[in-house]
Amino acid sequence: MKRAQLFTAIATLAAMSAAAHADIAIDVIGGSEVSLEGLIQAEGDWFNNDILDLNGPSSPPATPGPANNDGKDSEFEMRRAEIILKGKGTTFDWVMGYDAKANKWLDANVRWKLGNSYLAAGQYKQPNSLEELSSTRHNDFISKAMVTNLFGVARRVGVVWADDEPNWGYAVSTFTRELTRNLGEGNGYGARAYWAPINHSGNWLHLGASLVDYGTHENMLRLRVRPDADLATGRLVDTGNFTDAERQRTYGLEGVWVGGAFKVQSEYMGSHVSRQVHDSFDGESWYVQGVWNITGETWGYKSGLPTTPLPNEPASGMWQVGVRYDNTDLNDGFVAAPTTPGGFPTASGVLGGKESNWTFGVNWYWHSNFKVAANYVMVTSERFSSTAHAVVDDNPDIFEVRLQLYW
Repeated sequence: MKRAQLFTAIATLAAMSAAAHADIAIDVIGGSEVSLEGLIQAEGDWFNNDILDLNGPSSPPATPGPANNDGKDSEFEMRRAEIILKGKGTTFDWVMGYDAKANKWLDANVRWKLGNSYLAAGQYKQPNSLEELSSTRHNDFISKAMVTNLFGVARRVGVVWADDEPNWGYAVSTFTRELTRNLGEGNGYGARAYWAPINHSGNWLHLGASLVDYGTHENMLRLRVRPDADLATGRLVDTGNFTDAERQRTYGLEGVWVGGAFKVQSEYMGSHVSRQVHDSFDGESWYVQGVWNITGETWGYKSGLPTTPLPNEPASGMWQVGVRYDNTDLNDGFVAAPTTPGGFPTASGVLGGKESNWTFGVNWYWHSNFKVAANYVMVTSERFSSTAHAVVDDNPDIFEVRLQLYW
């Protein structure tokens, strides 16, 4: 998206926000209360590159040179344009959503409610990532953490049985490919369980664990992740293509503590890739973050997830500040010293690299429908380069802004 288009989108979002309302009611059809939801996000990223041009044409990471430089240091784009139709009934709920920007299906399923339990069939988010399961409109930072983008399995078609009690719950799922063709594929299963040993209004503690295991599509798999910037084209850590990958198994641990206007949240995931010819691969990633609602609001707790409140004062809005540290290790090998004088070191195994990022953010929620977010990301990465015959450090920083309208 050109800069003029972004400014037009910003003006449109601002104009619409005053008149928008959450959950637009349509009618009662067949016993279901039908409503409409939507989400529009416009985003801009500014890159202060070190070696790799994060907004340049595709090229091997950690390879310096003019071929990586397209002369631009910024990117502007409409990030999401989602429309969601929902039906809520006494026994059955249903949802159908589509993202016109990404040209893909979102949640599209039917849920049979049995007290606090339910059985759902269709496309839905798999039960293996706290941040992925949380609503995108209320994520604390513009980009999800590297662990979520690397190992989180988002929406797939399947069947899930779940029980959501006030202080505990679980979900067990079996799934196949994503509804939209040429996206996520592979048959598998997943499970997540959570427990809240403390659960009071404005003071609660959440603990959870998850596991997901699925087969690869045509034995192909590649693990790489953007540096906490959704509009970046370059990746600083990348395993390269596995052409003999059979299955990927990922286990996760998660925790959240809320005390009044403060929230601390953390997740860890370790992933194991079984391979036909080469040794198996193991990688890991994690984050820890803290958010403070300057204006005093606190978070709710529902179905094992934090819920973001409306502003106490809609006219002035809710202000948040936050900081996140996240870390990724895609190295499962080693670098051997030269065997001859003047020789080069040699790499063995998979050396996808290591990366750690600090993200500092500010969010402003205005009324019940409009959000402005600004993030500054400091990146530290290292990866072995076969061209340079050495481990290459690449430490850029990024500034990001997002404007969001939702109803």
